[in-house]
Amino acid sequence: MGSEKNVLSVRIYGAEYAIRGQTNPDEIKAVANYLDEKMREVDKSIRVDSSLKVAILASLNITYELFHEKSEKEALKTLLDEKIKQLNALIDKQL
Repeated sequence: MGSEKNVLSVRIYGAEYAIRGQTNPDEIKAVANYLDEKMREVDKSIRVDSSLKVAILASLNITYELFHEKSEKEALKTLLDEKIKQLNALIDKQL
């Protein structure tokens, strides 16, 4: 049941790709659409003549976004951990 692989056809930057995976097809479509949008943004802003270069630049943009999100997540986790320590200290005082 869980090991069934979905095969889904997606269009990214004008090319069709058959994607196989166990991921929800709607998620695969969303990821493919996101990549397509990023590639088109790069193409509009830079006018690169190679789809490979567009893909690499879009990948760099997406990777930057990922690193930024990870950094924000870590900062929030650190803040949350500090708040938890403060709350635990207050609780310990009351006991």
